[in-house]
Amino acid sequence: MNDAHLHMVFNHFPIIGLFFGIGILAFGIIKKQTILVNTAYVIFIFCMIMAKATMMTGEGAEEIVEELAISHDIIHEHEELAETFMKVLYGLGILSILGLVANLKKHSKAPIVSYVVLVLAIGSAVLSKSVGTSGGEIRHTEIRENTANTSSDIKNESKQEEGDDH
Repeated sequence: MNDAHLHMVFNHFPIIGLFFGIGILAFGIIKKQTILVNTAYVIFIFCMIMAKATMMTGEGAEEIVEELAISHDIIHEHEELAETFMKVLYGLGILSILGLVANLKKHSKAPIVSYVVLVLAIGSAVLSKSVGTSGGEIRHTEIRENTANTSSDIKNESKQEEGDDH
């Protein structure tokens, strides 16, 4: 497997993990279940690690897709969003580690940390949509905004050509 394959494998974990973690954390906060809150923290830490793995394979994936005549502007936009996303996930992961330690030590401020982590996780999830979409646009031209009507335009052109031949 090359870096492009690995990048495709790794990049889904942080995004999907965020949504599972948010659900588990919110439920844990509502039910006041420390075990669920800690589980969410571990998921967010895992998301941070997988995002780092994704970033480490990003340069290699970029080199491969640039050989396929993909616009560098699209790649650069994705790269910039991914770097911002990574910084937010570093913050989320570090805060999750602190929250986990606070819960294990039964610190009085542990519940406050869980609310801060929840807000940061929701912000991360919102940002993940932009990162994921921009990454998908690199190879899936059909989801790019400026090519939304391309398939219908092609169908109309082919129908016109068929009509001209008869």
